[in-house]
Amino acid sequence: MALDESKDTDEKFEVDGYVYIVDKEFLGQAQPIKVDFLEVGFKVTSSLKLESACGSCSSTGSCCS
Repeated sequence: MALDESKDTDEKFEVDGYVYIVDKEFLGQAQPIKVDFLEVGFKVTSSLKLESACGSCSSTGSCCS
């Protein structure tokens, strides 16, 4: 997740006053995508299965620094 300008290859969504920009090709692979705001930060989930990634990057995750 990063700040970016919209391109022709992006899909734009406005939810609760926030505008989300997602590459259309990536969206086709990852949908549904969900963004949850937490007390500190946010959590992004999708249908993608990341085999080589750690399972949790929250403050209690052990593999992300």
